[in-house]
Amino acid sequence: MHADRPDHRIALDSAVLSHFMPMHLLLDAEGRALSFGPTLARVLRGDAVPGARFEDLFEVRAPGGAVTVGDVLARAGNRFRLVPRKGVRAGLRGLGLRLPEDGRVLLNLSFGIDLISAVRDLALTDADFAATDLAMELLYLAEANAAVTRELRGLNLRLEGARVAAEEEAMTDPLTGLRNRRAADLVLERLCAARAGFGLLHMDLDYFKAVNDTLGHAAGDFVLETVGRILREQLRAEDCAARIGGDEFVVIVVGRSDPKTLQAIAERIIARISLPMAFGDQTARVSASIGIVRSLDMAAPEAAQLLATADRALYAAKRAGRGRAVLLASRGG
Repeated sequence: MHADRPDHRIALDSAVLSHFMPMHLLLDAEGRALSFGPTLARVLRGDAVPGARFEDLFEVRAPGGAVTVGDVLARAGNRFRLVPRKGVRAGLRGLGLRLPEDGRVLLNLSFGIDLISAVRDLALTDADFAATDLAMELLYLAEANAAVTRELRGLNLRLEGARVAAEEEAMTDPLTGLRNRRAADLVLERLCAARAGFGLLHMDLDYFKAVNDTLGHAAGDFVLETVGRILREQLRAEDCAARIGGDEFVVIVVGRSDPKTLQAIAERIIARISLPMAFGDQTARVSASIGIVRSLDMAAPEAAQLLATADRALYAAKRAGRGRAVLLASRGG
């Protein structure tokens, strides 16, 4: 040093380094550890011992090909990325400098993108970072972002739930809880487009007007609700039962086209509906007529044609005496 210049060399006290640089690592000229910052010591756990060699403590991720601290400083200047070989496998970023007076190396490390997981795994607090370190501020921002993300995710789930509920409501008959005409049309169109085999039952209640006229509309609603329950009990989850208006119902039996099977299903439904329905201290009595058509009776089944044929079958059942089921082959295709 020149005599007219002040000596700027400062003795590196371990306690001072630890206060200002809790993630520091001081190495001797040969790359052996002299002191560790307290936070870095927690990261390295049992490996943070004096005399440990840099290359035994860390795997160098950048610069590529570097192994020793000398390689790091020679190839990257003073910026590098490390991962502890043991302890907490957190990605670390750092600055390094070889001290001119004795060749010692001072590294100051910080957490990279693994900050959040390192804080969680080591239970770090603000006291474990330098006062000038923005780590905790970043954590607060990350937590705020996570909270906003959770709230947005919850909002999206609520909106999706509301959308599904609205769609379900738009497809449901509010009185019986069955599908409505729109839903039945969509199911028919989908099955016809897929050339699927199914049976279509068109059902109308016999003597329903008499129930309304003699017992009142509340009794009529009760009968419709009861018919809805009966249909749900008699069908499988994959089938579709719909109230398409007034006392008219459509039943789509998916994957079943055998005439005897469809006839048996219709007769079970008729038998259940024909039983007396107790409404308060009164009894409501109705029966059901059902027209049946099979999709396999058409080479190219169309929803409108199937419905028209099922309607003809229904009126054939009524003309035959009501309270029965009639199957007709479609004239289409």
